[in-house]
Amino acid sequence: QVQLVESGGGLVQPGGSLRLSCAASGRVFSIGTMGWYRQAPGKQRELVATITGGGSTNYADSVKGRFTISRDNAKNTVYLQMNSLKPEDTAVYYCNAFANFHNTWGQGTQVTVSS
Repeated sequence: QVQLVESGGGLVQPGGSLRLSCAASGRVFSIGTMGWYRQAPGKQRELVATITGGGSTNYADSVKGRFTISRDNAKNTVYLQMNSLKPEDTAVYYCNAFANFHNTWGQGTQVTVSS
């Protein structure tokens, strides 16, 4: 029914920036809250940021002030602008959306922050 396709991950130096994108495709007739999660090897998956259909945002304390989540409802796309990246931000980042009244996940994209 609905697929989430992510892009924008990669290798960046500490202090650098990356912009992640996640576009919903297929037959999309409803998308509610969207968000980004991340998981490092051997660690639990954690919520990074969420954004409601009306634009209200929520951030994990560890990324507040550095990351910005946004969405373009006309394009069914959610973004994560990541600035001042730290090595501890290294993880696989997953896009999530409540689409067509079902919880939907992207495939994940690797973000590595290293010198």
